[in-house]
Amino acid sequence: MITAGIDIGSVATKAAVVRDGRLIGKAMLRSGTNPRKAGEQVYLQALEEAGMAGRDLPCVTTGYGRVTAQTGARTITEILAAARGANHVAPDVDGVIDLGGQDTKVIRLGTGGTVADFAMNDKCAAGTGRFLELMASALGVDLDRLSSLAEAATNPARMNSTCAVFAESEVVSLIARSVPEADIAAGLFAAIASRVASLAAHIGWASRYAFIGGGANSPALKKALEATLDKELLVPEDPQFVVALGAALTAAQS
Repeated sequence: MITAGIDIGSVATKAAVVRDGRLIGKAMLRSGTNPRKAGEQVYLQALEEAGMAGRDLPCVTTGYGRVTAQTGARTITEILAAARGANHVAPDVDGVIDLGGQDTKVIRLGTGGTVADFAMNDKCAAGTGRFLELMASALGVDLDRLSSLAEAATNPARMNSTCAVFAESEVVSLIARSVPEADIAAGLFAAIASRVASLAAHIGWASRYAFIGGGANSPALKKALEATLDKELLVPEDPQFVVALGAALTAAQS
């Protein structure tokens, strides 16, 4: 069976086309100011990559912009989609960390990829991809460079603020004090890891986590999380598409 899933996130919109549980087409665009249009565009692009252009596939939409979507017969929450997708790509994990542009989710899984419990950081940019973007800008580097800097740190700076606005001021202050950029970058990743650990502790620890979302593309963030959580993190192939994959798998059950 061939199905599709669309994940309309706050920053990026992703689509996945799945044949019998295997990803055969994917596409991603910035959500921009018109998430509905972004959802339609990534759907068409993913269909084309899968060799299904012109087909009307069973489709489920998820993500913060799912209520705006016209593509897809039904919608599900990104919590359910993340759990389903993570369980599919990493069936031996019992927890999920999904670090997106505007929120971070920690999910504890039950049997078969069901959601046993979850916690979200969705009221503040701290601990999200947007936090990293702001801090990278304060340092005058891009996100890839920020990650590279952090991996070269010898004495990570201690970040006292978990608020994105105050943390930016703190970064500026550290720069003024001639603290090495690498140590500042490492401190930023450690601050995010601490925030994620608080969410994980709130719902109870899992033994092994799948790390998904755009943040999973940062080796420095993965390293910081593993050190703080004292847990192994599994980063699946195409971590930004796991939620869209979960939506597509759900479409196969509709």
